[in-house]
Amino acid sequence: MTEAPRVPAVYPSGVTRYDPGKAWHGHVLFAALDQRSYLIDLEGRVVNRWDYYGQPTALIDPAVNGGRKGHVLVRYELRRQQDPRALGNGLNVHAIAELDWHGRPVWIWGDQAPGGSARQHHDWQRLANGNTLLLANRLQRIPGFRLDESIDDIIYEVDPQGRVVWQWLASEHLQEFGFTPEQLELVRNTEHADYLHLNNLKVLGPNKWHEQGDARFHPDNLIIDSREANFIAIVDKRSGKVVWNLGPNYPRLTRENQFSPRLPRPVDQLAGLHDAHLIPLGLPGAGNLLVFDNQGGSGYPPVHLGVMPGSRVLEIDPIDGQIVWQYSALDSGQPVWSFYSSFISSARRLPNGNTLIDEGMTGRIFQVTSDGEIVWEYISPYFGDFFGGCRSNFVYRAQPVPFDWVPDDPVGH
Repeated sequence: MTEAPRVPAVYPSGVTRYDPGKAWHGHVLFAALDQRSYLIDLEGRVVNRWDYYGQPTALIDPAVNGGRKGHVLVRYELRRQQDPRALGNGLNVHAIAELDWHGRPVWIWGDQAPGGSARQHHDWQRLANGNTLLLANRLQRIPGFRLDESIDDIIYEVDPQGRVVWQWLASEHLQEFGFTPEQLELVRNTEHADYLHLNNLKVLGPNKWHEQGDARFHPDNLIIDSREANFIAIVDKRSGKVVWNLGPNYPRLTRENQFSPRLPRPVDQLAGLHDAHLIPLGLPGAGNLLVFDNQGGSGYPPVHLGVMPGSRVLEIDPIDGQIVWQYSALDSGQPVWSFYSSFISSARRLPNGNTLIDEGMTGRIFQVTSDGEIVWEYISPYFGDFFGGCRSNFVYRAQPVPFDWVPDDPVGH
Protein backbone atom coordinates (compact mmCIF):
# COMPACT_ATOMS: atom_id res chain seq x y z
CA MET A 1 0.00 0.00 0.00
CA THR A 2 1.44 3.37 -1.02
CA GLU A 3 1.59 5.93 1.78
CA ALA A 4 0.09 9.31 0.97
CA PRO A 5 2.68 12.08 0.65
CA ARG A 6 3.12 14.20 3.72
CA VAL A 7 2.20 17.88 3.54
CA PRO A 8 3.26 20.71 5.84
CA ALA A 9 1.08 20.87 8.94
CA VAL A 10 1.98 24.49 9.75
CA TYR A 11 0.35 27.32 7.83
CA PRO A 12 3.02 29.92 6.94
CA SER A 13 2.24 33.17 8.70
CA GLY A 14 3.86 36.33 9.98
CA VAL A 15 6.68 37.96 8.02
CA THR A 16 7.77 35.65 5.21
CA ARG A 17 9.98 38.08 3.28
CA TYR A 18 11.82 41.28 4.23
CA ASP A 19 14.53 43.27 2.48
CA PRO A 20 15.39 46.15 4.87
CA GLY A 21 17.43 47.89 2.18
CA LYS A 22 14.48 48.22 -0.19
CA ALA A 23 11.34 48.24 1.97
CA TRP A 24 9.67 51.40 3.25
CA HIS A 25 10.02 51.49 7.02
CA GLY A 26 6.91 52.10 9.09
CA HIS A 27 4.05 50.19 10.67
CA VAL A 28 0.97 48.52 9.17
CA LEU A 29 -2.58 48.75 10.54
CA PHE A 30 -5.29 46.18 9.81
CA ALA A 31 -8.34 44.49 11.32
CA ALA A 32 -8.53 40.70 11.58
CA LEU A 33 -11.38 38.20 11.71
CA ASP A 34 -10.62 37.47 15.35
CA GLN A 35 -12.47 40.80 15.85
CA ARG A 36 -9.35 42.70 16.86
CA SER A 37 -7.29 45.40 15.17
CA TYR A 38 -3.51 45.24 14.99
CA LEU A 39 -0.64 47.64 14.46
CA ILE A 40 2.46 45.67 13.50
CA ASP A 41 6.04 46.54 12.64
CA LEU A 42 7.88 45.12 9.65
CA GLU A 43 9.25 42.28 11.79
CA GLY A 44 5.64 41.22 12.36
CA ARG A 45 5.66 42.21 16.04
CA VAL A 46 2.45 43.65 17.47
CA VAL A 47 3.02 47.29 18.39
CA ASN A 48 -0.55 47.72 19.64
CA ARG A 49 -3.89 45.95 19.63
CA TRP A 50 -7.44 47.22 19.92
CA ASP A 51 -10.06 44.64 20.84
CA TYR A 52 -12.52 45.83 18.21
CA TYR A 53 -12.96 45.19 14.50
CA GLY A 54 -13.08 47.95 11.90
CA GLN A 55 -14.19 48.08 8.30
CA PRO A 56 -11.60 49.39 8.07
CA THR A 57 -9.90 50.17 11.35
CA ALA A 58 -8.91 53.66 10.26
CA LEU A 59 -6.10 55.72 11.70
CA ILE A 60 -6.92 59.32 12.56
CA ASP A 61 -4.31 61.85 11.51
CA PRO A 62 -3.13 63.81 14.58
CA ALA A 63 -3.14 66.92 12.35
CA VAL A 64 -6.96 66.84 12.33
CA ASN A 65 -7.35 65.45 15.85
CA GLY A 66 -5.87 68.11 18.10
CA GLY A 67 -2.44 66.49 17.99
CA ARG A 68 -3.67 63.29 19.64
CA LYS A 69 -1.66 60.32 18.38
CA GLY A 70 -2.63 56.68 18.15
CA HIS A 71 -6.40 57.14 17.74
CA VAL A 72 -8.47 54.87 15.46
CA LEU A 73 -12.03 54.49 14.21
CA VAL A 74 -13.66 51.08 14.76
CA ARG A 75 -17.00 49.31 14.84
CA TYR A 76 -18.06 49.48 18.48
CA GLU A 77 -21.38 47.68 18.83
CA LEU A 78 -23.51 45.43 16.64
CA ARG A 79 -27.29 45.55 16.40
CA ARG A 80 -29.17 43.10 18.61
CA GLN A 81 -31.42 42.07 15.71
CA GLN A 82 -29.16 40.67 13.01
CA ASP A 83 -30.08 41.03 9.33
CA PRO A 84 -29.17 37.95 7.22
CA ARG A 85 -28.45 40.25 4.24
CA ALA A 86 -25.50 41.79 6.09
CA LEU A 87 -22.81 40.26 3.90
CA GLY A 88 -20.01 42.82 3.74
CA ASN A 89 -22.27 45.80 4.43
CA GLY A 90 -23.34 47.81 7.45
CA LEU A 91 -26.83 46.51 8.22
CA ASN A 92 -25.79 44.95 11.54
CA VAL A 93 -23.61 47.83 12.80
CA HIS A 94 -25.23 49.78 15.62
CA ALA A 95 -22.42 52.04 16.86
CA ILE A 96 -19.00 53.21 15.72
CA ALA A 97 -16.34 54.77 17.91
CA GLU A 98 -13.05 56.60 18.08
CA LEU A 99 -10.67 54.77 20.41
CA ASP A 100 -7.49 56.13 21.94
CA TRP A 101 -4.20 54.21 22.01
CA HIS A 102 -5.32 52.30 25.11
CA GLY A 103 -8.63 51.23 23.58
CA ARG A 104 -10.79 53.71 25.49
CA PRO A 105 -13.73 55.22 23.56
CA VAL A 106 -13.53 59.00 23.23
CA TRP A 107 -16.39 59.39 20.70
CA ILE A 108 -19.33 57.07 19.99
CA TRP A 109 -22.02 57.42 17.33
CA GLY A 110 -24.97 55.08 17.02
CA ASP A 111 -28.12 56.02 18.92
CA GLN A 112 -28.05 59.48 17.32
CA ALA A 113 -27.78 58.12 13.80
CA PRO A 114 -30.79 58.24 11.45
CA GLY A 115 -32.90 55.20 12.24
CA GLY A 116 -31.11 54.75 15.57
CA SER A 117 -28.06 52.84 14.25
CA ALA A 118 -24.91 53.89 12.39
CA ARG A 119 -25.00 51.08 9.79
CA GLN A 120 -21.47 52.14 8.75
CA HIS A 121 -19.63 50.09 6.15
CA HIS A 122 -16.37 50.01 4.18
CA ASP A 123 -14.93 53.48 4.75
CA TRP A 124 -14.75 56.61 6.87
CA GLN A 125 -12.46 59.53 7.56
CA ARG A 126 -11.93 62.20 10.20
CA LEU A 127 -11.98 65.60 8.50
CA ALA A 128 -9.92 68.72 9.17
CA ASN A 129 -13.00 70.46 10.60
CA GLY A 130 -13.35 67.75 13.26
CA ASN A 131 -16.35 66.10 11.61
CA THR A 132 -16.43 62.44 10.59
CA LEU A 133 -17.28 61.35 7.05
CA LEU A 134 -18.66 57.83 6.66
CA LEU A 135 -20.37 55.41 4.31
CA ALA A 136 -23.56 53.82 5.63
CA ASN A 137 -26.54 51.79 4.46
CA ARG A 138 -30.20 52.72 4.31
CA LEU A 139 -32.93 50.13 3.80
CA GLN A 140 -35.69 51.52 1.62
CA ARG A 141 -38.01 51.07 -1.31
CA ILE A 142 -36.40 52.73 -4.35
CA PRO A 143 -38.97 53.91 -6.91
CA GLY A 144 -38.81 51.86 -10.10
CA PHE A 145 -36.86 48.97 -8.53
CA ARG A 146 -38.07 45.40 -8.67
CA LEU A 147 -37.36 44.69 -5.00
CA ASP A 148 -39.66 45.99 -2.30
CA GLU A 149 -36.62 46.87 -0.19
CA SER A 150 -33.10 47.67 -1.37
CA ILE A 151 -29.85 48.35 0.49
CA ASP A 152 -28.98 51.88 -0.53
CA ASP A 153 -25.64 53.61 0.07
CA ILE A 154 -25.63 56.91 1.92
CA ILE A 155 -22.80 59.23 2.95
CA TYR A 156 -23.03 61.13 6.23
CA GLU A 157 -20.91 63.94 7.56
CA VAL A 158 -21.33 63.94 11.34
CA ASP A 159 -20.14 66.67 13.69
CA PRO A 160 -18.47 65.95 17.06
CA GLN A 161 -21.87 66.25 18.79
CA GLY A 162 -23.26 63.50 16.57
CA ARG A 163 -25.43 65.68 14.33
CA VAL A 164 -25.65 64.89 10.61
CA VAL A 165 -24.60 68.11 8.86
CA TRP A 166 -24.44 66.78 5.26
CA GLN A 167 -25.66 63.67 3.49
CA TRP A 168 -25.74 62.17 0.01
CA LEU A 169 -27.83 59.22 -1.23
CA ALA A 170 -26.62 57.05 -4.13
CA SER A 171 -30.04 56.16 -5.57
CA GLU A 172 -30.72 59.85 -6.27
CA HIS A 173 -27.79 59.91 -8.73
CA LEU A 174 -28.24 56.73 -10.79
CA GLN A 175 -28.41 58.74 -14.02
CA GLU A 176 -24.96 60.24 -13.31
CA PHE A 177 -22.86 57.08 -12.94
CA GLY A 178 -22.43 56.35 -16.66
CA PHE A 179 -24.99 53.56 -17.10
CA THR A 180 -26.59 53.06 -20.48
CA PRO A 181 -30.43 52.88 -20.52
CA GLU A 182 -30.16 49.10 -20.89
CA GLN A 183 -27.84 48.88 -17.88
CA LEU A 184 -30.17 51.04 -15.79
CA GLU A 185 -32.92 48.52 -16.47
CA LEU A 186 -30.66 45.72 -15.25
CA VAL A 187 -29.88 47.73 -12.10
CA ARG A 188 -33.54 48.40 -11.37
CA ASN A 189 -34.52 44.77 -11.96
CA THR A 190 -31.70 43.13 -10.02
CA GLU A 191 -32.55 40.59 -7.34
CA HIS A 192 -29.43 41.67 -5.43
CA ALA A 193 -30.59 44.04 -2.67
CA ASP A 194 -27.10 45.55 -2.23
CA TYR A 195 -27.24 46.74 -5.81
CA LEU A 196 -24.21 49.09 -5.87
CA HIS A 197 -22.20 48.03 -2.81
CA LEU A 198 -20.03 51.14 -2.60
CA ASN A 199 -16.80 50.17 -0.86
CA ASN A 200 -14.77 53.34 -0.86
CA LEU A 201 -15.12 56.96 0.28
CA LYS A 202 -12.34 59.51 0.46
CA VAL A 203 -11.89 63.23 0.29
CA LEU A 204 -9.74 64.09 -2.73
CA GLY A 205 -7.52 66.46 -0.74
CA PRO A 206 -5.08 68.94 -2.31
CA ASN A 207 -4.00 67.81 -5.76
CA LYS A 208 -2.26 69.11 -8.86
CA TRP A 209 -5.37 68.90 -11.05
CA HIS A 210 -7.23 71.45 -8.95
CA GLU A 211 -4.11 73.59 -8.72
CA GLN A 212 -4.08 73.59 -12.54
CA GLY A 213 -7.68 74.85 -12.61
CA ASP A 214 -9.80 71.70 -12.93
CA ALA A 215 -12.78 72.35 -10.61
CA ARG A 216 -13.85 68.68 -10.73
CA PHE A 217 -10.90 67.88 -8.47
CA HIS A 218 -11.70 70.40 -5.71
CA PRO A 219 -9.99 69.15 -2.53
CA ASP A 220 -13.35 68.89 -0.72
CA ASN A 221 -14.87 66.64 -3.37
CA LEU A 222 -15.36 62.95 -2.67
CA ILE A 223 -14.27 59.85 -4.56
CA ILE A 224 -16.33 56.66 -4.36
CA ASP A 225 -16.36 53.33 -6.18
CA SER A 226 -18.88 50.54 -6.69
CA ARG A 227 -17.90 46.90 -6.48
CA GLU A 228 -21.13 45.62 -8.01
CA ALA A 229 -21.32 48.16 -10.87
CA ASN A 230 -17.61 48.61 -11.68
CA PHE A 231 -17.42 52.40 -11.64
CA ILE A 232 -15.38 55.10 -9.90
CA ALA A 233 -16.94 58.55 -9.44
CA ILE A 234 -16.11 61.96 -8.01
CA VAL A 235 -18.96 63.72 -6.21
CA ASP A 236 -18.99 67.50 -6.02
CA LYS A 237 -19.40 68.25 -2.30
CA ARG A 238 -21.35 71.47 -2.83
CA SER A 239 -23.85 70.34 -5.46
CA GLY A 240 -23.91 66.59 -4.81
CA LYS A 241 -23.55 65.95 -8.54
CA VAL A 242 -21.17 63.42 -10.07
CA VAL A 243 -18.59 65.51 -11.94
CA TRP A 244 -16.14 62.80 -13.06
CA ASN A 245 -16.43 59.07 -13.58
CA LEU A 246 -14.54 56.07 -14.87
CA GLY A 247 -16.65 53.13 -16.05
CA PRO A 248 -18.87 51.25 -15.77
CA ASN A 249 -18.17 50.56 -19.46
CA TYR A 250 -14.61 49.74 -20.51
CA PRO A 251 -12.84 48.06 -23.41
CA ARG A 252 -12.58 44.32 -22.82
CA LEU A 253 -9.56 43.02 -20.91
CA THR A 254 -7.95 40.82 -23.53
CA ARG A 255 -5.35 38.16 -22.87
CA GLU A 256 -2.88 40.28 -24.84
CA ASN A 257 -3.42 43.22 -22.48
CA GLN A 258 -3.43 40.99 -19.39
CA PHE A 259 0.04 39.77 -20.24
CA SER A 260 1.32 43.00 -21.82
CA PRO A 261 3.88 45.21 -20.06
CA ARG A 262 3.17 48.04 -22.54
CA LEU A 263 2.57 51.36 -20.77
CA PRO A 264 0.93 53.76 -20.95
CA ARG A 265 -2.20 52.29 -22.46
CA PRO A 266 -5.94 53.01 -22.15
CA VAL A 267 -7.80 51.65 -19.14
CA ASP A 268 -9.45 48.30 -19.86
CA GLN A 269 -12.02 46.28 -17.93
CA LEU A 270 -12.08 46.82 -14.16
CA ALA A 271 -14.19 44.37 -12.16
CA GLY A 272 -15.07 44.23 -8.47
CA LEU A 273 -12.70 47.10 -7.72
CA HIS A 274 -11.68 48.47 -4.29
CA ASP A 275 -9.89 51.38 -2.61
CA ALA A 276 -9.84 53.91 -5.48
CA HIS A 277 -8.16 57.16 -4.45
CA LEU A 278 -5.89 59.92 -5.66
CA ILE A 279 -2.27 59.47 -4.60
CA PRO A 280 -1.66 62.33 -2.13
CA LEU A 281 0.68 65.24 -2.76
CA GLY A 282 4.28 64.50 -1.79
CA LEU A 283 4.18 60.85 -2.86
CA PRO A 284 5.47 59.42 -6.15
CA GLY A 285 2.65 59.53 -8.69
CA ALA A 286 0.77 62.26 -6.81
CA GLY A 287 -2.56 63.08 -8.43
CA ASN A 288 -2.89 59.77 -10.24
CA LEU A 289 -5.65 57.35 -9.36
CA LEU A 290 -4.60 54.16 -7.56
CA VAL A 291 -7.08 51.28 -7.46
CA PHE A 292 -7.11 47.58 -6.58
CA ASP A 293 -8.70 45.88 -9.58
CA ASN A 294 -9.93 42.61 -8.10
CA GLN A 295 -11.16 41.12 -11.37
CA GLY A 296 -13.99 39.66 -9.28
CA GLY A 297 -17.36 38.81 -10.75
CA SER A 298 -19.51 41.96 -10.99
CA GLY A 299 -21.22 44.32 -13.40
CA TYR A 300 -24.51 45.02 -15.18
CA PRO A 301 -24.36 42.66 -17.07
CA PRO A 302 -21.73 40.56 -15.25
CA VAL A 303 -18.22 40.81 -16.64
CA HIS A 304 -16.80 37.71 -18.31
CA LEU A 305 -13.99 36.18 -16.24
CA GLY A 306 -11.05 34.59 -18.02
CA VAL A 307 -9.62 31.11 -17.59
CA MET A 308 -6.66 32.53 -15.68
CA PRO A 309 -8.04 35.17 -13.29
CA GLY A 310 -5.62 37.47 -11.53
CA SER A 311 -5.95 40.77 -9.68
CA ARG A 312 -4.14 43.97 -10.60
CA VAL A 313 -3.16 47.24 -8.97
CA LEU A 314 -3.51 50.06 -11.47
CA GLU A 315 -2.21 53.63 -11.40
CA ILE A 316 -4.28 55.71 -13.81
CA ASP A 317 -3.94 59.26 -15.09
CA PRO A 318 -7.48 60.53 -14.35
CA ILE A 319 -7.38 63.16 -17.09
CA ASP A 320 -6.52 61.04 -20.12
CA GLY A 321 -7.61 57.62 -18.77
CA GLN A 322 -4.25 55.97 -19.37
CA ILE A 323 -2.74 53.24 -17.19
CA VAL A 324 0.72 54.60 -16.27
CA TRP A 325 1.79 51.85 -13.82
CA GLN A 326 0.48 48.45 -12.95
CA TYR A 327 1.21 45.48 -10.75
CA SER A 328 0.15 41.89 -11.30
CA ALA A 329 1.84 38.65 -10.27
CA LEU A 330 3.57 38.66 -13.65
CA ASP A 331 5.61 41.66 -12.52
CA SER A 332 7.08 39.46 -9.77
CA GLY A 333 7.81 36.63 -12.17
CA GLN A 334 4.87 34.56 -10.95
CA PRO A 335 1.79 33.10 -12.69
CA VAL A 336 -0.99 35.64 -13.02
CA TRP A 337 -3.33 33.60 -10.79
CA SER A 338 -0.89 33.62 -7.84
CA PHE A 339 -2.03 37.15 -6.95
CA TYR A 340 -5.81 37.12 -6.80
CA SER A 341 -8.47 38.39 -4.44
CA SER A 342 -11.96 38.46 -5.92
CA PHE A 343 -13.24 40.67 -3.08
CA ILE A 344 -11.99 43.18 -0.41
CA SER A 345 -8.27 44.29 -0.69
CA SER A 346 -6.37 47.61 -1.04
CA ALA A 347 -3.26 49.34 -2.37
CA ARG A 348 -1.39 52.40 -1.07
CA ARG A 349 1.61 54.30 -2.46
CA LEU A 350 4.52 54.68 -0.02
CA PRO A 351 6.96 57.59 0.33
CA ASN A 352 9.89 55.69 -1.24
CA GLY A 353 7.86 54.75 -4.33
CA ASN A 354 6.94 51.26 -3.17
CA THR A 355 3.29 50.20 -3.00
CA LEU A 356 1.70 48.44 -0.02
CA ILE A 357 -0.81 45.85 -1.25
CA ASP A 358 -3.38 43.86 0.68
CA GLU A 359 -4.39 40.67 -1.12
CA GLY A 360 -7.32 40.53 1.22
CA MET A 361 -8.84 37.14 0.46
CA THR A 362 -5.66 35.34 1.54
CA GLY A 363 -4.66 37.65 4.42
CA ARG A 364 -1.47 38.53 2.55
CA ILE A 365 0.03 42.04 2.87
CA PHE A 366 3.15 42.92 0.91
CA GLN A 367 5.29 45.73 -0.47
CA VAL A 368 6.45 45.88 -4.08
CA THR A 369 8.94 48.22 -5.71
CA SER A 370 8.00 50.16 -8.83
CA ASP A 371 9.37 47.31 -10.96
CA GLY A 372 7.41 44.61 -9.12
CA GLU A 373 10.01 43.20 -6.73
CA ILE A 374 8.44 41.94 -3.50
CA VAL A 375 10.52 43.40 -0.66
CA TRP A 376 8.25 42.68 2.33
CA GLU A 377 5.51 40.13 2.85
CA TYR A 378 3.30 39.22 5.79
CA ILE A 379 0.58 36.58 6.16
CA SER A 380 -1.97 37.30 8.87
CA PRO A 381 -1.94 34.59 11.55
CA TYR A 382 -5.29 35.77 12.95
CA PHE A 383 -8.24 33.58 11.99
CA GLY A 384 -11.92 33.96 12.75
CA ASP A 385 -15.33 32.71 11.75
CA PHE A 386 -16.41 33.52 8.23
CA PHE A 387 -19.73 33.10 6.44
CA GLY A 388 -20.75 29.50 5.86
CA GLY A 389 -19.20 28.16 9.04
CA CYS A 390 -15.58 28.19 7.87
CA ARG A 391 -12.48 29.90 9.29
CA SER A 392 -10.50 32.57 7.46
CA ASN A 393 -7.64 35.02 7.97
CA PHE A 394 -8.87 37.53 5.39
CA VAL A 395 -7.84 41.19 5.76
CA TYR A 396 -10.24 43.78 4.37
CA ARG A 397 -7.71 46.62 4.09
CA ALA A 398 -4.14 47.37 5.20
CA GLN A 399 -2.85 50.88 5.84
CA PRO A 400 0.73 52.16 6.12
CA VAL A 401 1.40 54.03 9.36
CA PRO A 402 4.38 56.34 9.93
CA PHE A 403 6.43 55.84 13.07
CA ASP A 404 5.52 59.27 14.45
CA TRP A 405 1.79 58.37 14.58
CA VAL A 406 2.57 56.25 17.64
CA PRO A 407 2.33 58.18 20.96
CA ASP A 408 5.61 59.31 22.48
CA ASP A 409 5.01 57.10 25.55
CA PRO A 410 3.36 54.04 24.00
CA VAL A 411 2.03 51.54 26.51
CA GLY A 412 -0.67 49.55 24.76
CA HIS A 413 -2.10 46.05 24.80
